[in-house]
Amino acid sequence: MTWLLVVLLVVVALTGHTVVNAGRWLRRPADRPVQTDERVSVLLPLRDEADRVTPCLRALLAQRGVPGLRIVVLDDGSTDGTAEVVRAVVGDDPRVTLRTGVAPPPGWLGKPHACWQLAGHVEGSTDALVFVDADVVLGPYAVAAAVTELRAAGAELLSPYPRIVVRTVADRLVQPLLQWLWLTFLPLRAMERSRRPSLAAAGGQFLVVDRAGYLRAGGHAAVADRVLEDIELARAVKRAGGRIALADGSRLATCRMYDTWPQLRDGYTKSLWATFGHPLAAALVVGLLLLLYTAPPLVAVAALLAGAPALAGVAALTYLTGVVGRVVSARATGGRAWPDALSHPVSVAVLGWLTVRSYHLRKRRRLSWRGRPVG
Repeated sequence: MTWLLVVLLVVVALTGHTVVNAGRWLRRPADRPVQTDERVSVLLPLRDEADRVTPCLRALLAQRGVPGLRIVVLDDGSTDGTAEVVRAVVGDDPRVTLRTGVAPPPGWLGKPHACWQLAGHVEGSTDALVFVDADVVLGPYAVAAAVTELRAAGAELLSPYPRIVVRTVADRLVQPLLQWLWLTFLPLRAMERSRRPSLAAAGGQFLVVDRAGYLRAGGHAAVADRVLEDIELARAVKRAGGRIALADGSRLATCRMYDTWPQLRDGYTKSLWATFGHPLAAALVVGLLLLLYTAPPLVAVAALLAGAPALAGVAALTYLTGVVGRVVSARATGGRAWPDALSHPVSVAVLGWLTVRSYHLRKRRRLSWRGRPVG
């Protein structure tokens, strides 16, 4: 019983931290019409995105409140006609430039190299860069609002996390963990104030950076071989003396990251090993998550069957407290709260399995993404 009470207290503390982060420290850019007079370049890297880039492009062309908007698109070795789709959608819009990328040289991964090429194609007078992925659809004032929030935060890098669109059971199990993890375990206020690079988080789907700060940090050249190039870029900005910030971008943008379970599985598998670093660190973190969030409902059922109602009650309370944290996270970031939060123990277990798979495939040198080796 004593160990379970300790687990309950820890889960209560973590859920309380989620509540404080979501209610007090999480930035929320304005979702109303705003305008910025800055010169902004939206940078869109594409590799075999012909089947889903159209909504993204149309949303970019419909941006308002940014008179100085430029859009640079990079076709990064696509073989599915992505460039033709881009030309058909943008027509002769003078704000858009389509570039053809070159293969990454030794020491570079595909995504950082594509982003670095894009950054090299912007005009010298550009004030801010906005990196967007093909699966992101921006609201009409998203770019203006994000740049405005970047300046309000006094930061060189802002990550306004989009609302993740979930449609399948796998989506609903795994995707909400992204926001839940950083709302639960990352002290947002301390992250903004601290100069420690280890206190950093970012999402590359929608990323806003001050151009001067980006170049001072070395840009994507500083993270050329990093699988988690978004987080590593945030750390590079900090190392260069800049500040970073996270924001709830669910009212500004939506993102459908993966269409199928194999895509989701492989997407997480390619990067989870880089999230935790050393396998022992991964084992410790995953083991702790399983103890805090997956074990309690199992203990509750076992205790009931064994005729120990007091133990079952504490275990059930621990489980429900974890569910509350998941609900708070979902509501704060535009996610789906019910009944998905009830499956939180299963979500954590799936995350543990994906982590094991990530290390296993990396050890066997079988990690790849979009036809290129990773890790």
